Amino acid sequence: MGKVNFDEAAVWALSREGDAASFGLMFDAHRDRVFGQALRQMRSSHDAEDVAALVFLEAWRRRDSVRVVDGSIIGWLLVTTNNVARNVARSRRRFETAMRSIPPLENELDHSDAVNDRLDRLGQDARVNDAFSQLSKRDQDVITLCVLEEFSMPEAAQALDVPLGTVKSRLSRAKQRLAVLTTQIVTPHPSASGGAQ
Repeated sequence: MGKVNFDEAAVWALSREGDAASFGLMFDAHRDRVFGQALRQMRSSHDAEDVAALVFLEAWRRRDSVRVVDGSIIGWLLVTTNNVARNVARSRRRFETAMRSIPPLENELDHSDAVNDRLDRLGQDARVNDAFSQLSKRDQDVITLCVLEEFSMPEAAQALDVPLGTVKSRLSRAKQRLAVLTTQIVTPHPSASGGAQ
């Protein structure tokens, strides 16, 4: 787990009291990792920027409940990133569903094929992201902390507020589920192709 060049717990204590300059230091120290985690979950850097901004807004708004683990708030920020990304994706799906219910205008150009082609070109990263997005919240959180961000298991247990044994078992199951989902996305079941059953 990367370290910052100041006493993060002390700076966060000032942030909790409403000190904007201290919160700015925390933002500068962790924005890249939060953005990186958001980018893993979202399909574009623009969406990842939105998620990262919402994470820090949430950190400021809920600063009294932010968990400090081993002198750092990065675990809380990363788990919150997962939650915010899920909420943003859910909102987008609802919006897209609502937009599909509106009849198209005549002579309107359809850009969906170009968008689909671009998404197809994203390749394996997109497949892994799709598989990751299908994991449960618990699985996403433990993969984020232990695999993507290389937290030790004790650090992840503290960040998630669960026993060490729980982290070990969740991580093992989450890796298995991710492997299965990734395989299913790369080689979909024949019935998923839309053919007659």
